[in-house]
Amino acid sequence: MGQLRLIGCCLPDAPGAPASPPLLPPGRRRLLLLLLFTMLALWLCMVYSCAAGSCASAAPGLLMLGSSPPARRAHSPPLSKLLLLRTPGSKGGQLSPDQENDEDEDEDDGGGGNNNGVAPDSPSPISSFFNGSGTKRLPQAVIIGVKKGGTRALLEFLRVHPDVRAVGAEPHFFDRNYERGLTWYRELMPRTLDGQITMEKTPSYFVTKEAPARISAMSKGTKLIVVVRDPVTRAISDYTQTLSKKPDIPTFESLTFKNRTTGLIDTSWSAIQIGIYAKHLENWLLYFPIGQILFVSGERLISDPAGELGRVQDFLGLKRIITDKHFYFNKTKGFPCLKKAEGSSKPHCLGKTKGRTHPNIDQKVVQRLREFYRPFNMKFYQMTGHDFGWD
Repeated sequence: MGQLRLIGCCLPDAPGAPASPPLLPPGRRRLLLLLLFTMLALWLCMVYSCAAGSCASAAPGLLMLGSSPPARRAHSPPLSKLLLLRTPGSKGGQLSPDQENDEDEDEDDGGGGNNNGVAPDSPSPISSFFNGSGTKRLPQAVIIGVKKGGTRALLEFLRVHPDVRAVGAEPHFFDRNYERGLTWYRELMPRTLDGQITMEKTPSYFVTKEAPARISAMSKGTKLIVVVRDPVTRAISDYTQTLSKKPDIPTFESLTFKNRTTGLIDTSWSAIQIGIYAKHLENWLLYFPIGQILFVSGERLISDPAGELGRVQDFLGLKRIITDKHFYFNKTKGFPCLKKAEGSSKPHCLGKTKGRTHPNIDQKVVQRLREFYRPFNMKFYQMTGHDFGWD
């Protein structure tokens, strides 16, 4: 009879029979065992990740031993890929593009997503693999405004920091979806590890009367960030965005005045009303101390992004990791860009909806708007203790 052979060893037929040499040398045998244990460990990690609801699509080769990727739950698509906000009255439960966000930053691949509210930037293979780790938490910091101030740029820059995790699309929880409850809101958030900060941005919060009380009810310790910009330039930028969607709207000049002859400004027009920063801030100070709100200059976010990001990182209690080395200035767009975006090795600039060319506005109208905003700006400077140099 022959011998019954196993991997790397053999069993003799009878006592005293001479032992055959092993099939594998001891060194190779140990290497094989180490390889098997490594593959088993990786497979177990994969199973754990799938059980947590996020199979690592970046490493399909780890799904072995005859297993197959688990089917997606039909009622719960992964929120890291899909952040579609829904309202009861909308078709299919999805918000229309105009409802979904205030800054239309989701209209292009460079601005943070697309019209369907998909979170920007596909996660890297490593982040995909570990996506099942961590805990979904309510945000500890919220960018609350202002529309057309530079909030998308700030969020994209902050996401470079390893200790910042943020929602890609604007949740609009505290203004449009509050009735859905905090559990729904928490489910929109990315998973974070200990020491990481969860963030979101929705610029319309700053001008929403109910938002301060609602955020305070969630957590009185929430840190708030407001990106502000010269209100005249902001109003023109706001109009330019609307004009790109609705080319037949009236002129900026006609919308600005209730009565052009008397020079009476129409403060009911949202493009004008948003820029009265002092009025909106008064509402927030009823619920939050001024020291819990950071005011970021939209102008300096362009001229000195690293400097402004340094202030933001200090405010959030983060190590200053985002510095000058992360930025370069794109002369064509007129904006700073990231040398490497989150989860990418390629340079990243905000998309085509950012930096639109403004229409020519009658300079007399611009001057009248500057006169209108000046007293409000002065009050805002006093309230914040910061002169933004708009006058």
